[in-house]
Amino acid sequence: AIGYLIFTLRISSKGFLFENVYGITGANGGEAWQKIQEAFREVGYSIYFRILDAADYGVPQHRERLFIVGLKQGKYLFPYPTHGFDSLDQRPYYSAAKAIEGADISDIEPGLGGRFGHLLEDIPPGLNYSFYTKQMGYPNPIFSWRSKFSDFLYKADPDTPVRTIKAQGGQYTGPFSWENRRFSISELKRLQTIPDDYEIVGNRQVVIEQIGNSVPPQLGRILALSILDQVINVGLPFNLAYLPESKKLGFRQRKRKLTEVYFQKAQIAIAKLSKEGKITALADSIYEEKGESIRFLSLENFSWTKKSSPGCIKIYLNYELNNSSWTITASTNGDWEEADQFIIDVYPSCGYDEWVLGTNSVKLCGKQLNTQVFTSLWKAFEEKLNKATGKADLVQLSGYYQYNARIIGVMNFCDQLKVNSFWRVVQCITRCIGISTQLKANEFAQKWGVHEEDIFFYLQSLRAMGYEVRSHNTNPQIPPGEYLIPYAFPTLNPKSVQLRKIL
Repeated sequence: AIGYLIFTLRISSKGFLFENVYGITGANGGEAWQKIQEAFREVGYSIYFRILDAADYGVPQHRERLFIVGLKQGKYLFPYPTHGFDSLDQRPYYSAAKAIEGADISDIEPGLGGRFGHLLEDIPPGLNYSFYTKQMGYPNPIFSWRSKFSDFLYKADPDTPVRTIKAQGGQYTGPFSWENRRFSISELKRLQTIPDDYEIVGNRQVVIEQIGNSVPPQLGRILALSILDQVINVGLPFNLAYLPESKKLGFRQRKRKLTEVYFQKAQIAIAKLSKEGKITALADSIYEEKGESIRFLSLENFSWTKKSSPGCIKIYLNYELNNSSWTITASTNGDWEEADQFIIDVYPSCGYDEWVLGTNSVKLCGKQLNTQVFTSLWKAFEEKLNKATGKADLVQLSGYYQYNARIIGVMNFCDQLKVNSFWRVVQCITRCIGISTQLKANEFAQKWGVHEEDIFFYLQSLRAMGYEVRSHNTNPQIPPGEYLIPYAFPTLNPKSVQLRKIL
């Protein structure tokens, strides 16, 4: 977009107004931003730039973006905020509730649905999934701190502007209404200051993408007026105040102070839920569970199904769960007299003292050494973890991959078993060797003790058994030739975006 703009400016234009995400200023250590400035200057423009928050200019949405004004002649100052703490008259922010009052909500059903939808109801307005973490004081944490994006289960506060409306997001990407539902298209238009009678064509997701990618018209209006006044010398019927170049705005500092505010809101909500009996102790009954079950594992989306269907494999599971240990055994034939071909002992990592399972150890035992049994054991463990603690998945037990893993698996094979190199790779991964960091093929080979030319085959095989493996093709920010295995266990499920991408 910047390259096209610079090409166009070579032809004409006495000036321009450009908007982009503010992260562009820090990309590649600021090198890219310096090149952008130089490119504009080379075609004859002096540039003026600031990061602005749309809420400071009468938009009921906190939306931080970089704005650049380029001029061939003259100077430019950005307008003073019209709302909020940095405004000259301390005019209050335009609240979300006031903005959407009377908007059409006929296209929206109550509730959210899905695996985590029920969690939205108890989240206090202004908070997100982090309400259900230890750091916010939730007694039985469901999520780990910073294990999700900040918009995950984010519920808007009616008394303040909402957080940024995203152009794209998953099923649980907010903002969601304080009425525990999605915002309607009419409400989202109001929150973006798009006029009610402006028609946006497309289905709901296409419309949201257009709204999320747009500059709020109210902010665009203020900037346009400032350009009319300073650059084109059109007389305005009112005075606009302008920011001195040295004047710093305080929205970043205020945002950092919100953590304490959110914590206090969380404490009040937790106390209320406890009093109402909605927060209960861990599911003690699971620790006495013992028995067998037959399940079907879908190899297409790595989830349990109730009935056999193409692409599914029948798995026999045996559970022995008590206060001293969990033992989960998987078999393809249900013959429990057979010797275990492999055992994975799962422990908390060194220095991690929050072993929340209410048991001393976890053993995952496989009667056959194959990928389906291996994956089934982890899925069965995840299912029991959710029932016992409320944690959504194994990622919440282990922690987000950019931090040190909180659990480690020690995989051992039957002494008489001849194990090929692929299973030696799996054994390394369960020990957290070669995970959570971007590596090249030769670096994987060195860590796993295998041949470099076999690495891509191993990575494809890991994906086929439910491991998430990222590359430049799946995540463009990863450099070509590097790969990332985020976790020591299979994490793919029907909702995984990675399922639709090619390694």
